[in-house]
Amino acid sequence: MFDRAKAIYELKKIQGQLAKEVIEVEAGNGAVKVKVNGEMKIKEVKLDPAKVDANDLPQLEKWIESAVTQAINQSQQVAAERMKSVAGGLGLPGL
Repeated sequence: MFDRAKAIYELKKIQGQLAKEVIEVEAGNGAVKVKVNGEMKIKEVKLDPAKVDANDLPQLEKWIESAVTQAINQSQQVAAERMKSVAGGLGLPGL
């Protein structure tokens, strides 16, 4: 019982740390920058006007989609890695 309570405490602590973790990803050679936190929440999207062609919106949309997807994937990897050691104490499959 104590081990389970300790593991839950550790998971909550890790969740707090993940909220502060920032992952930044670029697409289109820096035309698009996306920041997400360790909870997979988008914190910022920046476009570099010097690298974005306003007449080619389909390309810009692809870069945004790519950057968001990469950022979320990296955020998931960070979260999984941090929770791996603690989740075993809770008997949670897949973590």
